[in-house]
Amino acid sequence: MAKATSTTKTLLTKEFLDEMKRSLLEEKTTLEKELTKLKRNPQDGSGESAFPNYGDSEDENAAEVADYIVNLSLGENLERSLRDVNQSLERLLNGTYGICKYCNKPIEKKRLQARPISSSCMGCKKAITQEM
Repeated sequence: MAKATSTTKTLLTKEFLDEMKRSLLEEKTTLEKELTKLKRNPQDGSGESAFPNYGDSEDENAAEVADYIVNLSLGENLERSLRDVNQSLERLLNGTYGICKYCNKPIEKKRLQARPISSSCMGCKKAITQEM
C-alpha cells in the first residue's frame, strides 16, 4: 500500500479533537507513571526494569528472574504505547490527526473514540493485517 502524499487536513470538530487530546494526555500520564514504577525513564525509554530481590533461596531466585522477565516485557509494551500516544499528540498539533497515514482519507470517528492512537482507517488496517 503506497503512502499518500497530499496534505489532507482533518474534518473533525474542535470539540472532538479537544476530547481526544484530553484522553491522550491522560493516557500519557498513566503510562509515564507505570514506566516510573518499573524504573524506566518515560521521556526516552532508557533505563532497565529493577531486578527484584526476594531473598537468597533457590525458589526466591527463580521468582526474581521470572518477575524480571515479565517486567522487561511489560516495560517494552508501555514504552511502545507511550510512543504511540506521543505520535498521536504530534498529529493533533500538526493538523493530521484523524487522517489515515496510508490512504490519506479520514479515519472513522468511532474508531478514534475506541482507539485514540489510531493512525490508519479500518480499510487500510485490515489490508495490512491480512498481508502479514
